[in-house]
Amino acid sequence: MSPSSPEPSSGAAAATADAPPAALPEQTVRAEQRWTPAKIVLWVAISLVGALGWVMLALARGETINAIWFVFAAVATYLVAYRFYAKFIQNRLVKPDDTRATPAEAEYDGKDYVPTDRRILFGHHFAAIAGAGPLVGPVLAAQMGYLPGTIWIIVGVVLAGAVQDFLVLVISTRRHGRSLGQMARDELGVVGGVAAFIATLTIMLIIVAILAMVVVNSLGESAWGVYSVGLTIPIAIFMGLYLRFLRPGKVFEVSVIGVALLLFAIISGRWVAETGWGDALFHLDRPVLAGLIIAYGFIAAVLPVWVLLAPRDYLSTFMKIGTIVMLAVAIIVVRPSISTPAVSEFASRTDGPVFTGGLFPFLFVTIACGALSGFHAMISSGTTPKLVEKERQMRMIGYGGMLMESFVAIMALVAAVSIDRGIYFAMNSSAAATGGTIEGAAQFVNSLGLTGVNLDPATLAQTAKDVGEESIVSRTGGAPTLAVGLAGIMHKLVGGPAMMAFWYHFAIMFEALFILTSVDAGTRVARFMLADALGGWKPRFRDHSWRVGAWITTAVMVAGWGSILMMGVLDPLGGINTLFPLFGIANQLLAAVALAICLVVFARKGRTWSLLIIFVPLAFTAVVTITGSFQKIFSSDPGVGYWANHIAYRDALAAGKTELGLAKTPEDMHAVVFNTAVQGSLSILFVVCTIIVIVVSLWRTWQALNGRNLLDTEAPRVESAYFAPAGMVPTPAEKELEGRWRDHLREHPEKDLAGTVGH
Repeated sequence: MSPSSPEPSSGAAAATADAPPAALPEQTVRAEQRWTPAKIVLWVAISLVGALGWVMLALARGETINAIWFVFAAVATYLVAYRFYAKFIQNRLVKPDDTRATPAEAEYDGKDYVPTDRRILFGHHFAAIAGAGPLVGPVLAAQMGYLPGTIWIIVGVVLAGAVQDFLVLVISTRRHGRSLGQMARDELGVVGGVAAFIATLTIMLIIVAILAMVVVNSLGESAWGVYSVGLTIPIAIFMGLYLRFLRPGKVFEVSVIGVALLLFAIISGRWVAETGWGDALFHLDRPVLAGLIIAYGFIAAVLPVWVLLAPRDYLSTFMKIGTIVMLAVAIIVVRPSISTPAVSEFASRTDGPVFTGGLFPFLFVTIACGALSGFHAMISSGTTPKLVEKERQMRMIGYGGMLMESFVAIMALVAAVSIDRGIYFAMNSSAAATGGTIEGAAQFVNSLGLTGVNLDPATLAQTAKDVGEESIVSRTGGAPTLAVGLAGIMHKLVGGPAMMAFWYHFAIMFEALFILTSVDAGTRVARFMLADALGGWKPRFRDHSWRVGAWITTAVMVAGWGSILMMGVLDPLGGINTLFPLFGIANQLLAAVALAICLVVFARKGRTWSLLIIFVPLAFTAVVTITGSFQKIFSSDPGVGYWANHIAYRDALAAGKTELGLAKTPEDMHAVVFNTAVQGSLSILFVVCTIIVIVVSLWRTWQALNGRNLLDTEAPRVESAYFAPAGMVPTPAEKELEGRWRDHLREHPEKDLAGTVGH
């Protein structure tokens, strides 16, 4: 679909008598997918490589293990899962229909509902879902060794995370692109719907706040990083204007320009940071940086999607996927040795310095987005269903996009376990524990009693000098650790030791781009959710083109996550260390809500045994997250339980103490009391709402399986008037039909729809 002047949706969707068919015949699709001996040999080879990788990771033992086995095990598993399991889900549960118009076509408005080329939409969707989680969670989880995290990241995404993303995208696309909260009210009724709405909206605030906090921690006091990341905003706006007005449809052309400008932003960042004016302008304290990100979140969420959101996501996708592929290639070539144990000392303890709690359930909730993320359900029911062209594309976008994020998580884990363990713990322990100095960090890490670890201050000083930073001590949040690990691998492939600083800041920019795209997309989704709710009071709020309503709802949502962000930035215990478990639990609870809604929807469509595809990950996620929630609420260990920590600091203040644990002043102690009260209260709210949703959904599912209460909440069917290929690369039959459509639209430009960023 090529861009042209916007037309009303009713006129644009109308088919003409001389138009080619809107979808390939089913027999043609089956013919192109027929098995051949070459295909059989290929898939057997892929399976054997994956099996060998798993054997080496799980069974091989010694002082070190080669990092290439992570790449082989992950990639082979993803390929097999996408080709077979995702196809099984598509055929048994989804049953896509490309002759049916998607909301982007049927409700086209040129702003939020716009048919977007599947490759660009894959980039937007991947950029929106791939935020802090796949970077931060695996880095923090490395505290427990490499094997538990690797198993959950790969197996979890295949059976749970990618399934959720795919199915939520499907049900939202069939329902006008409705938000998860709105679909919950439609499917579950008043009680379940209200509980789901409260859970989804409040959890979104926590998620976006933590995403923003990771950006603050990675860019704080880094002039190079702030300048480079800041420059991506005008670059993305330029790309949006370029495609909209200057060179419509020239996607490859603007991609080359965007990547070149992106590299310029990184390279020039060092020059700017070394100048007096650059250091003064871009060397920002963390509270100031948090304020700027809050302002950015508001502006990005109210702008039309084609101005900043879609081109920025598309631009950052080049860097995201390119960097991860580049890191994978470097791992295969450099073959770094991993000395971190498969299962570490902290796997059987609850007092880890990076995060507290046992392997079960906290490993799963800490890894979060790398394997399963409720935040993704908000994107799959937010911007993406309003942009997708065809239903058959949703497997690639939903399931495939999540597999790509899981690979990001595996690469983050490899980067984290490839660095010296002493440096790892020095970087990820809070400033209150290390004192923020190299001497204090070395003393603290050596006191942990880790096997084979003897850290000295000179090593920390030299590492900071190598990566071009003043200090790497207590750079919590995972992003700086990943940057050090990536730089340590990449400089051996390109540039040598002199390029360590470049690769470090390249990684910082790469990570900040990952996260900022989730911040603005998450804020926009939260705005849609609040607008849906307020629409019951004032229907005009549901009109997304009403600018005043958009500004009001965006301001409310930004104020919500912005206040949590500031609370975390000023937390004396290290905001990311105390808030990330809450983020992980909230995120996984949201995933349970999303899977519960999917269970009801597909039960009402007459599915029976295939519902196990949804029920199994729902049951596991519910057990993990409810257990984690109860431990955070009821544990008597102050290192684990929010209320136990709250009571310990409250009683210490009442006894006249002026310091306790990591809080060294009465002001710090008061902050801990307030923060833990907020965190504990939110934990109670989240788990109660989620339990209500799960119970109601199981009841509705039971009713549906017994032929009762069979509601049909899908949008009325509209015949599609357009064709678009299903996969990243068109098949021969798709190419032929695509060419016929291009010829047809040249003859009938009035039937064309304008794409956000071109087709």
